[in-house]
Amino acid sequence: MPNDENKKKKYDLEERTAKFAEEIIDFCKSIKPSVITIPIISQLIKAGTSIGANYCEADCAQSKKESKETKYWLQMMARAVPEVKDESKRLWKEANELNLIFSSIVNKSKNKIK
Repeated sequence: MPNDENKKKKYDLEERTAKFAEEIIDFCKSIKPSVITIPIISQLIKAGTSIGANYCEADCAQSKKESKETKYWLQMMARAVPEVKDESKRLWKEANELNLIFSSIVNKSKNKIK
């Protein structure tokens, strides 16, 4: 049964990262394009949607990097468009949780190699 549990956890994280990417897309679609927001939107979409893609490719170290980058771009968006600060903060918290998960996976992998 532990094998079934591992499959369920992997599936849950795949679903969670996909849902997060969808929320990032929806969030970015709600932002009015401007000289300031267009580059932030572009970077946020790239980073936020790469988390799940990298996880599916089993590159947790890269997913960790992308989740950290996503947090940065969410912070910049909150500064650029203050009226989306609450939603940006909610997404930032999810990106932070994903980062913590990937950090744990990377650390466990490193410990197994030693």
